[in-house]
Amino acid sequence: MNTIAIVQARMASSRLPGKVLKPIAGRPMLEWVVARARRARRVDAVVVATTREASDDPVAAWCARAGIPCYRGHPLDVLDRYYQAAMAYDAEVVVRLTADCPLLDPALLDDLLARFAAHPLDFAANRLPPPWGRSFPIGLDAEVMTLPALRRAWEEAAEPHQREHVTPFFYDDAPVEPLRFQAEGPRWRTAVTPRGFHIALLHAEADWGALRWTVDTPEDLRLVQSVVARLGEEGLAWQRIVALLQADPDLARLNAHIRHKSHRDVDDRLLD
Repeated sequence: MNTIAIVQARMASSRLPGKVLKPIAGRPMLEWVVARARRARRVDAVVVATTREASDDPVAAWCARAGIPCYRGHPLDVLDRYYQAAMAYDAEVVVRLTADCPLLDPALLDDLLARFAAHPLDFAANRLPPPWGRSFPIGLDAEVMTLPALRRAWEEAAEPHQREHVTPFFYDDAPVEPLRFQAEGPRWRTAVTPRGFHIALLHAEADWGALRWTVDTPEDLRLVQSVVARLGEEGLAWQRIVALLQADPDLARLNAHIRHKSHRDVDDRLLD
């Protein structure tokens, strides 16, 4: 199965404009995401999906310089952008990644993909929003889907949040308890949704879901820059980052006050 990781990236960000090209240890954040995704053994190719707006010309220009495949699509309908990028690069399995997660862990991504391949599933993730919950830190996010499932979402999803956030069509109205983290339960939890999707949620061994490693604010960026400076590129296994933050609580407090956006927050232009 041709497994394509598609990294959504755009320069517009209300809380940290241009964040995807902000420097981390002298390299653009987008470069960190692409490089770490490429280290996953089960990923065949990594594609950046940006918009066709002029404001995202710098993203396309960086991809051209770095030799990274780049698809430019709809600025608001990100589900359409993903589907068109998947078709353009002959994907059979699609991995959704975002350019604001530079601490992405290749080993965790391989774990998710191995489990997905071993089960007859339409969709799997290592995070879901409330009420289903998450136990991995925010910023390790990865979602996997088959091309037929993505095509169905592209054809049928009608709600604005389903178009902007790509994957809610797979889990909206899914049963909660079979997927929710349980300290004594299995890490790999499955359910069938009312739409008939077979989905799975991968959990960590303990609940680390309150930790925030994504980059959406200046405070987030300072945290990630500090983590990379302390551990170096080869020391960024997610378990080592947890240990670092446990040893230095002041570091974790840099962005502890930041509210994570809801999967139902949408650009007002989608509501027109």
